[in-house]
Amino acid sequence: MTTPFYVSPEQIMKDRAEYARKGISRGRSVAVIFYDKGILFVGENPSRALHKISEIYDRIAFAAAGRYNEYEQLRIAGVRHADMRGYVYDRRDVTGRALANTYAQALGTMFSEGAGKPYEVELAVAEVGDRAADDQGYRVTFDGQVTDIRGFQVLGGAADGVTQVLESSYEENAALETVLNAAVDALGRDGTEPRTLAPNQLEVAVLDRTRSRVRKFRRITGPALAALLGVDGDADADAGKGGEDGDTGGDAPAAEPELSDKDVLGAVDDLLDEDGDSSES
Repeated sequence: MTTPFYVSPEQIMKDRAEYARKGISRGRSVAVIFYDKGILFVGENPSRALHKISEIYDRIAFAAAGRYNEYEQLRIAGVRHADMRGYVYDRRDVTGRALANTYAQALGTMFSEGAGKPYEVELAVAEVGDRAADDQGYRVTFDGQVTDIRGFQVLGGAADGVTQVLESSYEENAALETVLNAAVDALGRDGTEPRTLAPNQLEVAVLDRTRSRVRKFRRITGPALAALLGVDGDADADAGKGGEDGDTGGDAPAAEPELSDKDVLGAVDDLLDEDGDSSES
Protein backbone atom coordinates (compact mmCIF):
# COMPACT_ATOMS: atom_id res chain seq x y z
CA MET A 1 0.00 0.00 0.00
CA THR A 2 1.38 3.36 -1.00
CA THR A 3 1.35 6.29 1.40
CA PRO A 4 -0.81 9.20 0.21
CA PHE A 5 1.25 12.25 -0.67
CA TYR A 6 0.41 15.10 1.70
CA VAL A 7 0.05 18.67 0.46
CA SER A 8 -0.78 21.39 2.96
CA PRO A 9 -3.93 23.47 2.41
CA GLU A 10 -1.74 26.57 2.20
CA GLN A 11 0.26 25.08 -0.67
CA ILE A 12 -2.92 24.00 -2.48
CA MET A 13 -4.36 27.52 -2.32
CA LYS A 14 -1.02 28.99 -3.41
CA ASP A 15 -0.82 26.68 -6.42
CA ARG A 16 -4.42 27.40 -7.44
CA ALA A 17 -3.87 31.15 -7.15
CA GLU A 18 -0.70 30.97 -9.21
CA TYR A 19 -2.49 28.95 -11.87
CA ALA A 20 -5.32 31.50 -12.10
CA ARG A 21 -2.95 34.48 -12.23
CA LYS A 22 -0.98 32.91 -15.08
CA GLY A 23 -4.15 32.45 -17.08
CA ILE A 24 -5.30 36.02 -16.47
CA SER A 25 -1.88 37.40 -17.33
CA ARG A 26 -2.31 36.14 -20.91
CA GLY A 27 -5.37 38.36 -21.41
CA ARG A 28 -5.14 41.90 -22.66
CA SER A 29 -6.10 44.63 -20.23
CA VAL A 30 -9.43 46.40 -19.80
CA ALA A 31 -9.76 49.77 -18.06
CA VAL A 32 -12.82 51.02 -16.15
CA ILE A 33 -12.72 54.78 -15.60
CA PHE A 34 -15.15 57.24 -14.01
CA TYR A 35 -15.68 60.49 -15.94
CA ASP A 36 -17.93 63.50 -15.48
CA LYS A 37 -21.05 62.02 -17.11
CA GLY A 38 -20.69 58.35 -16.36
CA ILE A 39 -18.35 55.37 -16.50
CA LEU A 40 -16.07 54.44 -19.40
CA PHE A 41 -15.00 50.90 -20.32
CA VAL A 42 -12.16 50.48 -22.80
CA GLY A 43 -10.06 47.49 -23.76
CA GLU A 44 -7.87 46.27 -26.59
CA ASN A 45 -10.05 43.83 -28.48
CA PRO A 46 -10.16 43.74 -32.30
CA SER A 47 -12.99 41.20 -32.33
CA ARG A 48 -16.40 42.63 -33.22
CA ALA A 49 -18.27 39.58 -31.91
CA LEU A 50 -16.50 38.36 -28.77
CA HIS A 51 -16.94 41.11 -26.24
CA LYS A 52 -14.95 41.81 -23.11
CA ILE A 53 -17.42 44.56 -22.13
CA SER A 54 -21.19 44.05 -21.93
CA GLU A 55 -24.42 45.44 -20.55
CA ILE A 56 -25.92 43.53 -17.66
CA TYR A 57 -28.97 45.66 -16.78
CA ASP A 58 -30.33 49.19 -17.10
CA ARG A 59 -27.54 50.98 -15.25
CA ILE A 60 -25.08 48.13 -14.81
CA ALA A 61 -22.26 46.95 -17.05
CA PHE A 62 -19.62 44.27 -16.88
CA ALA A 63 -16.00 44.04 -18.03
CA ALA A 64 -13.66 41.08 -17.78
CA ALA A 65 -10.19 39.83 -18.57
CA GLY A 66 -8.91 36.28 -18.71
CA ARG A 67 -10.40 33.16 -20.27
CA TYR A 68 -13.27 34.08 -22.57
CA ASN A 69 -15.48 31.03 -22.18
CA GLU A 70 -15.41 31.39 -18.39
CA TYR A 71 -16.24 35.08 -18.12
CA GLU A 72 -18.91 34.67 -20.79
CA GLN A 73 -20.64 32.17 -18.50
CA LEU A 74 -20.37 34.65 -15.65
CA ARG A 75 -21.87 37.37 -17.84
CA ILE A 76 -24.82 35.18 -18.78
CA ALA A 77 -25.35 34.21 -15.15
CA GLY A 78 -25.29 37.88 -14.17
CA VAL A 79 -27.91 38.79 -16.77
CA ARG A 80 -30.15 35.96 -15.55
CA HIS A 81 -29.68 37.04 -11.95
CA ALA A 82 -30.48 40.68 -12.70
CA ASP A 83 -33.49 39.86 -14.88
CA MET A 84 -34.99 37.57 -12.26
CA ARG A 85 -34.49 40.04 -9.43
CA GLY A 86 -35.92 42.89 -11.48
CA TYR A 87 -38.93 40.76 -12.43
CA VAL A 88 -39.64 39.50 -8.92
CA TYR A 89 -39.13 42.82 -7.14
CA ASP A 90 -38.47 46.05 -9.01
CA ARG A 91 -35.95 47.20 -11.59
CA ARG A 92 -34.58 49.65 -9.01
CA ASP A 93 -33.74 46.71 -6.72
CA VAL A 94 -31.12 45.45 -9.18
CA THR A 95 -27.82 46.95 -8.00
CA GLY A 96 -24.20 46.63 -9.00
CA ARG A 97 -23.15 45.95 -5.42
CA ALA A 98 -25.52 42.99 -5.06
CA LEU A 99 -24.32 41.58 -8.38
CA ALA A 100 -20.65 41.99 -7.42
CA ASN A 101 -21.33 40.21 -4.12
CA THR A 102 -23.01 37.34 -5.93
CA TYR A 103 -20.07 36.99 -8.31
CA ALA A 104 -17.67 37.11 -5.37
CA GLN A 105 -19.49 34.34 -3.52
CA ALA A 106 -19.64 32.13 -6.60
CA LEU A 107 -15.97 32.63 -7.52
CA GLY A 108 -14.83 32.31 -3.91
CA THR A 109 -16.68 29.03 -3.51
CA MET A 110 -15.27 27.62 -6.74
CA PHE A 111 -11.74 28.70 -5.85
CA SER A 112 -11.69 27.25 -2.33
CA GLU A 113 -13.99 24.23 -2.66
CA GLY A 114 -14.12 23.30 -6.34
CA ALA A 115 -12.57 20.00 -7.36
CA GLY A 116 -11.56 21.32 -10.78
CA LYS A 117 -9.29 24.17 -11.71
CA PRO A 118 -10.04 27.74 -10.54
CA TYR A 119 -11.55 30.22 -12.97
CA GLU A 120 -8.95 32.33 -14.80
CA VAL A 121 -10.95 35.54 -14.78
CA GLU A 122 -10.99 38.99 -13.28
CA LEU A 123 -14.19 41.05 -13.39
CA ALA A 124 -15.44 44.58 -12.94
CA VAL A 125 -19.08 45.46 -12.27
CA ALA A 126 -20.08 49.12 -12.44
CA GLU A 127 -23.35 51.00 -11.92
CA VAL A 128 -23.95 54.59 -12.98
CA GLY A 129 -25.99 56.80 -10.66
CA ASP A 130 -28.01 59.98 -11.14
CA ARG A 131 -25.01 61.97 -9.89
CA ALA A 132 -21.27 61.35 -10.17
CA ALA A 133 -21.17 60.78 -6.40
CA ASP A 134 -23.59 57.87 -6.82
CA ASP A 135 -21.48 55.97 -9.35
CA GLN A 136 -20.23 52.62 -8.11
CA GLY A 137 -17.67 50.14 -9.36
CA TYR A 138 -16.33 46.86 -8.01
CA ARG A 139 -13.46 44.62 -8.98
CA VAL A 140 -13.90 40.88 -8.34
CA THR A 141 -10.88 38.60 -8.52
CA PHE A 142 -10.64 34.89 -9.32
CA ASP A 143 -10.70 33.97 -5.60
CA GLY A 144 -13.78 36.03 -4.75
CA GLN A 145 -12.12 39.12 -3.31
CA VAL A 146 -14.05 42.35 -3.88
CA THR A 147 -12.66 45.87 -3.89
CA ASP A 148 -14.45 49.05 -4.83
CA ILE A 149 -13.15 51.10 -7.72
CA ARG A 150 -12.05 54.64 -6.95
CA GLY A 151 -11.43 56.72 -10.05
CA PHE A 152 -10.27 53.91 -12.28
CA GLN A 153 -9.28 50.25 -12.32
CA VAL A 154 -7.34 48.16 -14.81
CA LEU A 155 -7.92 44.42 -15.23
CA GLY A 156 -5.83 41.81 -17.00
CA GLY A 157 -2.28 40.72 -17.47
CA ALA A 158 -0.61 44.07 -18.02
CA ALA A 159 -2.68 45.80 -15.34
CA ASP A 160 0.30 47.01 -13.31
CA GLY A 161 2.03 48.66 -16.27
CA VAL A 162 -1.17 50.23 -17.62
CA THR A 163 -2.15 51.46 -14.15
CA GLN A 164 1.22 53.12 -13.69
CA VAL A 165 0.81 55.08 -16.94
CA LEU A 166 -2.83 55.93 -16.26
CA GLU A 167 -2.07 57.24 -12.78
CA SER A 168 0.05 60.01 -14.26
CA SER A 169 -2.70 61.23 -16.61
CA TYR A 170 -6.00 60.52 -14.82
CA GLU A 171 -8.11 63.55 -13.92
CA GLU A 172 -11.14 63.27 -11.69
CA ASN A 173 -14.45 64.33 -13.33
CA ALA A 174 -12.74 64.84 -16.67
CA ALA A 175 -14.59 64.76 -19.99
CA LEU A 176 -15.12 61.53 -21.89
CA GLU A 177 -12.68 62.50 -24.63
CA THR A 178 -9.93 63.20 -22.10
CA VAL A 179 -10.24 59.95 -20.14
CA LEU A 180 -10.65 57.90 -23.32
CA ASN A 181 -7.45 59.23 -24.87
CA ALA A 182 -5.59 58.74 -21.60
CA ALA A 183 -6.80 55.15 -21.36
CA VAL A 184 -5.92 54.29 -24.95
CA ASP A 185 -2.46 55.78 -24.50
CA ALA A 186 -1.96 53.72 -21.34
CA LEU A 187 -3.21 50.50 -22.97
CA GLY A 188 -0.68 51.03 -25.77
CA ARG A 189 2.15 51.17 -23.25
CA ASP A 190 1.55 47.90 -21.47
CA GLY A 191 5.16 46.94 -20.90
CA THR A 192 5.92 46.18 -24.54
CA GLU A 193 7.09 48.61 -27.19
CA PRO A 194 4.77 51.66 -27.17
CA ARG A 195 1.95 51.15 -29.65
CA THR A 196 -0.68 53.43 -31.16
CA LEU A 197 -4.00 51.60 -30.99
CA ALA A 198 -6.40 52.23 -33.85
CA PRO A 199 -10.16 52.52 -33.27
CA ASN A 200 -10.77 49.12 -34.87
CA GLN A 201 -8.44 47.53 -32.30
CA LEU A 202 -10.50 48.83 -29.39
CA GLU A 203 -13.72 47.91 -27.64
CA VAL A 204 -15.25 50.98 -26.02
CA ALA A 205 -18.54 51.45 -24.16
CA VAL A 206 -19.98 53.82 -21.58
CA LEU A 207 -22.67 53.98 -18.95
CA ASP A 208 -23.96 57.46 -19.76
CA ARG A 209 -26.12 59.05 -17.07
CA THR A 210 -27.28 61.79 -19.49
CA ARG A 211 -29.14 59.33 -21.71
CA SER A 212 -32.90 59.85 -21.55
CA ARG A 213 -33.52 56.12 -21.86
CA VAL A 214 -33.78 53.72 -18.91
CA ARG A 215 -30.83 51.80 -20.34
CA LYS A 216 -27.66 53.81 -19.91
CA PHE A 217 -25.24 51.48 -21.72
CA ARG A 218 -24.03 52.28 -25.21
CA ARG A 219 -21.12 51.20 -27.34
CA ILE A 220 -18.91 53.70 -29.11
CA THR A 221 -17.66 52.49 -32.47
CA GLY A 222 -16.75 53.65 -35.94
CA PRO A 223 -16.67 57.37 -36.76
CA ALA A 224 -17.85 58.35 -33.27
CA LEU A 225 -14.90 56.57 -31.68
CA ALA A 226 -12.47 57.93 -34.26
CA ALA A 227 -13.73 61.46 -33.61
CA LEU A 228 -13.21 61.09 -29.86
CA LEU A 229 -9.68 59.83 -30.47
CA GLY A 230 -8.98 62.60 -32.97
CA VAL A 231 -7.99 60.26 -35.79
CA ASP A 232 -9.17 59.56 -39.31
CA GLY A 233 -11.58 56.67 -38.97
CA ASP A 234 -11.33 55.65 -42.62
CA ALA A 235 -7.56 55.47 -42.52
CA ASP A 236 -7.48 53.53 -39.28
CA ALA A 237 -10.12 51.11 -40.53
CA ASP A 238 -7.40 49.43 -42.59
CA ALA A 239 -4.91 49.30 -39.74
CA GLY A 240 -4.47 46.38 -37.42
CA LYS A 241 -6.68 43.99 -39.36
CA GLY A 242 -4.25 41.12 -39.05
CA GLY A 243 -5.49 38.34 -36.84
CA GLU A 244 -8.87 39.89 -36.07
CA ASP A 245 -11.06 36.93 -36.86
CA GLY A 246 -11.90 35.03 -33.74
CA ASP A 247 -9.35 36.98 -31.71
CA THR A 248 -10.50 37.58 -28.17
CA GLY A 249 -7.97 40.30 -27.65
CA GLY A 250 -5.09 38.07 -26.66
CA ASP A 251 -7.05 36.17 -24.07
CA ALA A 252 -6.67 32.45 -23.62
CA PRO A 253 -8.37 30.37 -26.35
CA ALA A 254 -12.13 30.75 -26.29
CA ALA A 255 -13.18 27.44 -27.74
CA GLU A 256 -11.60 25.21 -25.16
CA PRO A 257 -14.49 23.33 -23.56
CA GLU A 258 -12.78 22.54 -20.27
CA LEU A 259 -14.67 23.90 -17.27
CA SER A 260 -14.57 23.31 -13.58
CA ASP A 261 -16.75 20.55 -12.20
CA LYS A 262 -19.15 22.99 -10.65
CA ASP A 263 -20.95 25.00 -13.27
CA VAL A 264 -20.92 28.70 -12.47
CA LEU A 265 -24.50 29.06 -13.66
CA GLY A 266 -25.54 26.55 -11.06
CA ALA A 267 -23.45 28.28 -8.41
CA VAL A 268 -25.14 31.63 -9.01
CA ASP A 269 -28.55 29.99 -9.13
CA ASP A 270 -27.81 28.27 -5.83
CA LEU A 271 -26.97 31.60 -4.27
CA LEU A 272 -30.17 33.02 -5.68
CA ASP A 273 -32.13 30.18 -4.11
CA GLU A 274 -30.49 30.80 -0.76
CA ASP A 275 -31.68 34.39 -0.93
CA GLY A 276 -35.20 33.11 -1.41
CA ASP A 277 -35.61 35.02 -4.66
CA SER A 278 -36.45 32.04 -6.81
CA SER A 279 -39.16 30.81 -4.50
CA GLU A 280 -40.96 34.08 -4.87
CA SER A 281 -41.04 34.02 -8.64
